[in-house]
Amino acid sequence: MTDLNALPEGLPAPADDGAGARLLGVRFPAVKLQATTGQSVDISALSGTNVIYCYPLTGRPGLSLPDGWDDIPGARGCTPQSCAFRDHYQELRSLGVDVFGLSTQPTDYQREAVERLHLPYALLSDASMALVHALKLPTFQAGSMILLKRLTLIVANGVIVKVFYPVFPPDKNADDVVAWLKQS
Repeated sequence: MTDLNALPEGLPAPADDGAGARLLGVRFPAVKLQATTGQSVDISALSGTNVIYCYPLTGRPGLSLPDGWDDIPGARGCTPQSCAFRDHYQELRSLGVDVFGLSTQPTDYQREAVERLHLPYALLSDASMALVHALKLPTFQAGSMILLKRLTLIVANGVIVKVFYPVFPPDKNADDVVAWLKQS
């Protein structure tokens, strides 16, 4: 059985295909996303600084990951990444930022991860891919699913001011975000 909480040895690192660089300085589009809190969130309308980490899909204990998942550069690691943001949540809040996770998975699926992982922040669903298309976010295909490539956006008053892409290893992303915020 696959341990969703740990990264296996020898995962292939994703290459920087330039898809993240073009997002820097872009105003976030007005797209309402369903949150695991039951509310809709329009990131473009949020004041202050927000961290939006985008991830492909959260695995569930007892369910198989897509075939070849560990061979897709950057695919594996959603649970360790989410847990790292959970573990740094209070520090991020003390730096004045809010945190959101974002995937194309439906909200009901995401709620299970929030409960199981004890996440203190909301996960946002772009199951309709409205935000993916509006920002032309980088994606990949696994089986019949179109999934987000892993990237993290720092959004200040509706404008993307920092892009972490590609994100690897995913369990260190929260550390990188905290370090960047402290230097800014």
